[in-house]
Amino acid sequence: MTVAAHPEQVAGGAPATSGRRVLRVLLRDRGAVLSGAYLALIVLMAICAPLISAITGHGPNDFDTAAVNTDLGGVPYGSLGGISSEHLLGVEPQNGRDILARIAYGARVSLIIAISATALTTLLGVVLGMLAGFYQGWADQVICRIMDFLMAFPALIFMIAILSALPQGNRPVLLVVVISVFGWPYLARVVRGQTMTLVNREFVEAARASGASTGALVFKEILPNLRSSLIVMTTLAVPGYVGTEAGLSFLGVGVTPPTPSWGQMIAGSVGWYAVDPMYFVIPGAFLFLTVLSLTVLGDRIRAAFDAGEAS
Repeated sequence: MTVAAHPEQVAGGAPATSGRRVLRVLLRDRGAVLSGAYLALIVLMAICAPLISAITGHGPNDFDTAAVNTDLGGVPYGSLGGISSEHLLGVEPQNGRDILARIAYGARVSLIIAISATALTTLLGVVLGMLAGFYQGWADQVICRIMDFLMAFPALIFMIAILSALPQGNRPVLLVVVISVFGWPYLARVVRGQTMTLVNREFVEAARASGASTGALVFKEILPNLRSSLIVMTTLAVPGYVGTEAGLSFLGVGVTPPTPSWGQMIAGSVGWYAVDPMYFVIPGAFLFLTVLSLTVLGDRIRAAFDAGEAS
């Protein structure tokens, strides 16, 4: 009979924190609650971006020349960058595009790219990391050399170089692929180390001795014990990828017009700091708070799992 690990057991040998226990810890943490509430708002904005445009009557690429003063070079009418009942977050200088609509559609682009890159990175990292840790030998050597090779590159510089050389095509897909290629080795290295520890644990040896197949060992004995580490690492990866997408778009090699992007909006605001600071402040604040909220929430989830393992 297969002797499986206790469902609450983790790589460190301590009882794992259950999902309900983690949720209770997070609900008692003011930082986690505020971060979760803000992220829920951003996700809702991204999902409802077409509805927001329909309600306000302004699409992300609709010009409203009546909202800007062409005699002054396209500066928005009114104070605070043209904020009014018609444009709740103001308008872009020169063209009068509604900032709220572009923020909502930009949130959709940023979240889709970040979540997709995280999913692909996690898939590659888990598969290759477990292959290296479980089989070891030549498989471990080959995968480790690939990881060392990719981790030796200054990732951002090579992302810029690669994306600059590639045709425009479907830019969000290219971003996901390029980010994932440079991102998976970091997760794979952690998964490899934990798998090498788990493969020699008593419950895995007992399952192997009882005739369990390789698939059973991997999916029933080892992978469940990587759960908490994977949740924490993927949660902390998302804000990094949101920032990476924004940075690449800011530099002109990420998402390209007319697709809205927060990084692209910040890049467009560079020449307007003095006369229209709100054009920079609003997308900059959304990007900052999103990355901060994701980071805080990921850190609180990590702390909740650590507390469960220590108890």
